Amino acid sequence: MTAAPPPAADELLAIAARATAADRVEPFSEATRLALRHTEPQHVIRTDGAVTAGAYVADDGSAEIVVDPDHRRRGHGERLATEVLEQRPDARLWAHGDLLGARAIADKLGLQVVRNLWQMRRAVDADPQIAAPQVPEGFTARTFRPGDEDAWLDLNARAFVHHPEQGRMTRADLDERMSEEWWDPQGLILIVDDTTGDPAASAPPPAEARGLAPAGIVASHWTKIEPADPAEGEVYVVAVDPGRQGHGLGKVVTALGLQHLKSRGVQRISLYVEGDNEPAVATYTRLGFARSAVDVMYARP
Repeated sequence: MTAAPPPAADELLAIAARATAADRVEPFSEATRLALRHTEPQHVIRTDGAVTAGAYVADDGSAEIVVDPDHRRRGHGERLATEVLEQRPDARLWAHGDLLGARAIADKLGLQVVRNLWQMRRAVDADPQIAAPQVPEGFTARTFRPGDEDAWLDLNARAFVHHPEQGRMTRADLDERMSEEWWDPQGLILIVDDTTGDPAASAPPPAEARGLAPAGIVASHWTKIEPADPAEGEVYVVAVDPGRQGHGLGKVVTALGLQHLKSRGVQRISLYVEGDNEPAVATYTRLGFARSAVDVMYARP
C-alpha cells in the first residue's frame, strides 16, 4: 500500500526553508508560516506527486508565493500568480526582497507596486550609542506579566487601527506567538500610566478614562531574538496609544527595548517599517538604523 503524501503545507514550509537558503530572503512572513501550521495552501503545483511550488492567500487578500529552487524557470511562479488573481482579483502579492524573478512576473501581469516595507538594521555598537532613557514623571516602565494580555491587545489595536496586519491581532494570535520558542516576557517592555492603574495588579483596574488605553498600558516595545540567530535582535512591535502622543513615550519605550536587546548580547538589531512612513524612517535613521532590504507588494492597477 502506497503511503499518503505529507500535507501540502508541510511540503511548502520545507520548500520555503530551501528558498530562504538559496535567496537569503524568506519567501513567507511570520503570519503565513504560523497559518500554514494549521491551514493548507490554496494553490499548489506538484511534480511527480511532490509539491514544488505553492501560494498562500490570507483572508485580507495578501498572498505569498514560493517555488522550489530546483524547479524554477518553468513558469510556476507566473502560473500561481495568475491563479491567485483569477480567484481574488483584489489580491496583493508580496515579493520579499523584491527579487528579479518577482519583478519580471509583476511586469508580465501588469501589476503595480502598492506598498514598500523596509527592513532597517544597525550594529549594537554603532553610533549613536544605546543609552538608558529617562521615563517621564507619572509613568512606570516594567516588563510583561500574566494578566497584561487583554490590555496589551487593546493598546495594539488603538496604535495600529489603520495598519493592514498588526491592528487585527487577536488573543489567539497573541497566544500563538507567546507559545513560540523565542517568546520572552522580559523582552516585552511596557510603559504604564501611574494614574490609571496597572493591569497586572491584584486590584481591579479603574474604568477607562478620556479615551486612553484601559488598565494603564500606554506604550510597549516587543523585542524578539530568534534562537536560530541569537546574534540578531528585532524591534518586533512598538506601540504608543494615540491618546498619549506628545509625552515622548515612543522614543522612551524604543530606547528601553534597544537597551534590553543590547543586554542580551546581540550584535545587530533589525526592524521593519513602512517605506512611506517618513517620520518613523527619520526617527530610526537618527537612532543609527539604515535600510538593509525591502519587501514590495504588487497588485492590479
